[in-house]
Amino acid sequence: MNSGQVHSGLVIVDKPQGWTSHDVVGRMRRLAGTRKVGHAGTLDPMATGVLVVGVNRATRLLTYIVGTSKTYTATIRLGQSTITDDAEGEVTSEVSAEVVSSEAIRTAVAALTGSISQVPSSVSAIKVNGERAYNRVRSGEDVVLQPRPVTVHSFDISEIRRLQGGVVQDLDVTVRCSSGTYIRALARDLGAALGVGGHLTALRRTEVGPYSLDQASTLEELAQDFRLLGIDEAARALFPVRELSDSEAQDLSHGRRIGASADTPAPSADHTDRPVAAFAPGGALIALLENRGLEAKPALVFAPGEAGA
Repeated sequence: MNSGQVHSGLVIVDKPQGWTSHDVVGRMRRLAGTRKVGHAGTLDPMATGVLVVGVNRATRLLTYIVGTSKTYTATIRLGQSTITDDAEGEVTSEVSAEVVSSEAIRTAVAALTGSISQVPSSVSAIKVNGERAYNRVRSGEDVVLQPRPVTVHSFDISEIRRLQGGVVQDLDVTVRCSSGTYIRALARDLGAALGVGGHLTALRRTEVGPYSLDQASTLEELAQDFRLLGIDEAARALFPVRELSDSEAQDLSHGRRIGASADTPAPSADHTDRPVAAFAPGGALIALLENRGLEAKPALVFAPGEAGA
């Protein structure tokens, strides 16, 4: 394949365990035959599931996808803490979880639901003075990141398994949360609240905004059939929609403002400054619009001949 054969759009990848998000982007560049590839939101190598990859002009949509809510399924182990807050790090403490009741677990989970202040894991990709936190930890530095506000929309337990006579307990959970929430940190904080420590042993992302595992393909499947969600379809799923007249489409394609839409939907909870996707009568994405008083200003313009490409 080359960039003349692969159009602009999104690829919903089911990321395999052991791969970094950068590894996946590298593979997508080879499959798509273009270097203009990026992803919306890093997944740790241990994690699997939905990684949204943008190809060609659709990379311009990625910044809006990053800010959407995410859904994960995960397994949290109580009774052990690790240096990385997940199963990839060495165990730093072990405290029997035998006395921890299911009721206590559910109470602690409820306290971590809603709007909370969360300290990200010290081995996150957050930059500290220009360097990734995980690199500082690996070099032996003691890194403590600043707390940040996040929202855990739901934190549901599907099963509690008592192992080794209850010395450790594994919780299978589903978490829907705002962008920037660390599931490893939820596992750590849940264990700390119960006094026994905790870490993440499995993580799978099932949804990123409107995109889900139902739409995802494995790398092996993509090598056989490069499934691309066209930029028009992707934008319709991601943004509120405005249908344009021919004259409005012509004006926007040249970067000119048009009249504001009276029925533009209110900003979403996922992304408060989300623009509106404006489509030509033929269905092609022309621009992303932002209302400015009585006018709608194009935030991003997609040339008419390229909108569906």
